[in-house]
Parts: sequence; structure tokens; C-alpha cells
Amino acid sequence: MNKIFLIMIEFFKTGLFAVGGGLATIPFLEEMSMKYGWFSMDMLSTMIAVSESTPGPIGVNMATYIGNVIGGPFTGVVTTLSLVAPSVIVILCVSRMLKQFQQSKLVQSVFYGLRPAVVGLIISACISIFAGTLLSENGLAGLNVLNCVLFAVLLYCYKKFKMNPILLIVLCAFLGIVLGL
Repeated sequence: MNKIFLIMIEFFKTGLFAVGGGLATIPFLEEMSMKYGWFSMDMLSTMIAVSESTPGPIGVNMATYIGNVIGGPFTGVVTTLSLVAPSVIVILCVSRMLKQFQQSKLVQSVFYGLRPAVVGLIISACISIFAGTLLSENGLAGLNVLNCVLFAVLLYCYKKFKMNPILLIVLCAFLGIVLGL
């Protein structure tokens, strides 16, 4: 199968089923990494950091970034369009009927049932990112002490001194460059 077509299908599926925002796309991206080897898990962590620190929706930023990594700017556009296409299609189909179904018990029940799935996907993504950043492949035996100390200090500063998130991102980028992380 043509690689571009395969990428379109994978990102369309991700856009269709990653309900809950950009972080909900991470488990799908992890699966793509393992299934196709288009990018490594280390690269995924970098992509998440870059996507979180750039303006715009994280899912769209990650799709564009991954597309560029896989095959350059054209593939970046393809991945982005493939990710957002399901949302556009659903919005176009549902927008006319939204008022009619907004008060429907069935619709409210469906959204109520989706909440735990979305939370589960986001927690799964957080655990993967946390483990990938602070641990090596050896689990607790490969604890990255420097990353753990930086995490603890920056978390403390963020909470105690109510640090501006933008300042924290810039500080972390600077520390990453200086310390070669």
C-alpha cells in the first residue's frame, strides 16, 4: 500500500477516535510508532514537547510535526488534513441537528459515557510521557536522577511561586540546551 495513503488512513482513524483533545491522540501515535516504526518513542516525547510549547492545538501540531518527520512538508500537510477531516465531517453532519438533539437523554448519556474513556486515554498518555522522561528502558533500575531532580524542582517552583507556564517552558528549553538533555 502507498505510504502516503497509509499515513492518511492512520491519521484519519486517529482523528475519528481520539475524542477529548490532543493528548488523547498519544496512545494512537504510540501504536503507530510500534506498528510502522515511522518514529521512535524518544522522538514522540520530543514531538509532544514541541507541540505543547508551540501555539495551536496539540493534536494538530503533533500531526504536522510527525508528518514532517516521516516525509517532509507535503506529508505534514497530509497528516494534518487527515487528522482534522473527521471532525470537520462530523461537525458538518451534526450541526444542523444539534439543537434538536442537544436536550436528548440518549445524547447526554453517550457523552457521559465517553468521559471515562477520554480520561483513561489522557492518563495513559501522561504515564507514558512521565515514564519515558524520568525512567530508562530498565524501569526503576534506570531512573534518570537528573531529570527527576529537575522535575521535582520545577514542579515545586511552579506550584509554590505560581510560575508563568510560558516562563517555565522557556526555562526548561534553556536547561535542556545547557545540560544537553
